[in-house]
Amino acid sequence: MSRSFLTSEALAEYVETRSDPLDEVAAALVERTAALGSVAGMQIGADQAALMTALARLTGARRAVEVGTFTGMSALALARGLADGGRLVCCDVSEEWTSIAREAWADAGVADRIDLRIAPAAETLAGDLFGDDEPIDLAFVDADKSGYIAYHDLLVPRLRPGGLLAVDNTLWSGAVVTPDESDGNRTAIRAYNDHAVADPRVSTVVLTVGDGVTLNVKL
Repeated sequence: MSRSFLTSEALAEYVETRSDPLDEVAAALVERTAALGSVAGMQIGADQAALMTALARLTGARRAVEVGTFTGMSALALARGLADGGRLVCCDVSEEWTSIAREAWADAGVADRIDLRIAPAAETLAGDLFGDDEPIDLAFVDADKSGYIAYHDLLVPRLRPGGLLAVDNTLWSGAVVTPDESDGNRTAIRAYNDHAVADPRVSTVVLTVGDGVTLNVKL
């Protein structure tokens, strides 16, 4: 089943089969996450996983940050794309879901690249991330939508020039074009999208991948 509201099942399958495929570890993680029920929809799709790895490689990322880890697919994809000696700090509040992530990372041989911190993300981002004053190369946000603006404003100052902040779910199944104050997530995403494009510190583009991925490049 397609994860994108913008593509047919046939086109989604075509895109997936012309992108780097999931390996055995990632495929097993998809199956294990699916068994959780409806929350499995929070996991990124195979095409977005390929994109995350590509972005890590394109940026030459050695210091990366993720906000919202769930069962670990996006972290797995990012960690695989890091430069030699790279580190990924993951921020989440769930021991239950990230325990699944830890097992997948170990199976994939990337656990030594990932530092999972169980705490409110805003607290982690405001503190010491890598033990030095070096800037962040790449960040990915896929967490509580009400926190998107705060996470953006905590991360952007810490990005290096040319560094990248990617933010997920920014099209919200297409509903983002229609205001609805009864939908808190939609309202928060609309506010974030307006905030990002108006931020003079970054250059911003929204990609129609999955549920929408916004890329912010630090100027």
